Amino acid sequence: MDSHLRGSHYISSMKSIENLLPKLVLAPGFVLGFAFIYGFMIWNGVLSMTGSRMLPNYDEFVGLEQYVSLWDMDRWYVALKNLGIFSVLYVGGSMLLGMFLAIFLDQKVRAEGVLRTIYLYPMALSFIVTGTAWKWILNPSLGLEKLMHDLGWESFQFDWLVQSDTAIYCVVIAGIWQSAGFAMALFLAGLRGIDDSIIKAAQIDGASLPRIYWRIILPILRPVVFSTVLVLSHLSIKSFDLVMALTAGGPGYATDVPATFMFVMSFNRGQIGLGAASATMMLATVAAIVVPYLYSELRSKPHDR
Repeated sequence: MDSHLRGSHYISSMKSIENLLPKLVLAPGFVLGFAFIYGFMIWNGVLSMTGSRMLPNYDEFVGLEQYVSLWDMDRWYVALKNLGIFSVLYVGGSMLLGMFLAIFLDQKVRAEGVLRTIYLYPMALSFIVTGTAWKWILNPSLGLEKLMHDLGWESFQFDWLVQSDTAIYCVVIAGIWQSAGFAMALFLAGLRGIDDSIIKAAQIDGASLPRIYWRIILPILRPVVFSTVLVLSHLSIKSFDLVMALTAGGPGYATDVPATFMFVMSFNRGQIGLGAASATMMLATVAAIVVPYLYSELRSKPHDR
């Protein structure tokens, strides 16, 4: 009887250890991730309320003064305007082109695997590589304009990259080129999950293919559309590397976005407190996009069950 109890106790102890082991393995990574993500968010918020310049200075507490200074700067408004232009055109353009490519591939075209690889390839590149490549392509003295001139089309002109009022649209072009394949992959996966009988039934009723996609398929793909908007919006807010590689914020600061503004103020101008304030505003923008999505997802789970 005692041996039986000891055996049961041993088995129970082993099960407890087996259940505890994964938690012990994951705990260090979870603690470090929590500390480095949320800890630095808190630290950044603290810095934004100090008069820190070249180095953090916690003795000089200034409250919301850095935020007041931030919103008094014309350069910050230029950065916000550029972010608005880039985000709307980048997200909208990537989704429209991605949807078009997904619908095209969904028609069971020949060499679909090759085409899908070609469309997805830009997403495998970093924004630094994309920005550098498009900087060469759009440079009037090196790229597309020079090529057209060499081919005999002397009147061709495409100098958007060096014009302060059009340079931001060059960033949009490069961003759409890279992310359209990602949107295509999401939409194509959604299209492949729709029963073909729905389309066939609509065709029997006399609906045209464009009408079927607009009235039936797109409403079904609403979760995919929302997820794509969320991811692309997040990428647009963090568009530091693409802008730095393509225009470096120029000409002047005509293509500044909040991410490049934060970098310049913090590390080039020696105004860490002001840079931290701009980073906090970026964080608030991301939270304004992500939190409602998470809330709607968590609230819908009980209904799904």
